[in-house]
Amino acid sequence: MNPALIIAIVAVVILVGIAIWWIATDNRFRRLRIKVDEGRSTIEVALQNRCDKLTALLDIVKGFAAHEVKVLGDVVRARRGANITELEDVHQRSIAQATGLLAVAEQYPQLRSVEAFQQLQNGVMEAERSIQAARRLYNSNVTQFNTAIEMFPPRIVATRKGLTPFEFFEATSPAYREPVKMTF
Repeated sequence: MNPALIIAIVAVVILVGIAIWWIATDNRFRRLRIKVDEGRSTIEVALQNRCDKLTALLDIVKGFAAHEVKVLGDVVRARRGANITELEDVHQRSIAQATGLLAVAEQYPQLRSVEAFQQLQNGVMEAERSIQAARRLYNSNVTQFNTAIEMFPPRIVATRKGLTPFEFFEATSPAYREPVKMTF
């Protein structure tokens, strides 16, 4: 066989191999980005669920102490279109509001005995667990994506496509890191 033909075939095979690797790597980054987006959406759904439960809880508490409770509508408005740092801020504010609601309930013993209040309180606790799970999923997906764009040789594709690391969803306030004090 002609040496020039062998060199041409090897060059084509190498170029095809590089093209296949590039496409596969790009598709992997796309899958990872979708997983990060899914994790963020899961956090938003969990925050919405908690807001809905807190709003229902608020309606019950208002019946007992209308003048002592704040409206939670600003949580929903603040959450829409927020980046991950802003979502953390919304999360912290809603924890403070939930603590306030439970403090009001503590002042009204007859409220604590209401079955609907107890069910909603359990729902709020379940929503908190759901938010924690969503945060873990999001942070796990961010870790996978951030690790993938830093590894060599995929970093070549990431750099050419302008991919940057995502921020982790983490507690930023020192007060948030402390346990919430509630007594019943």
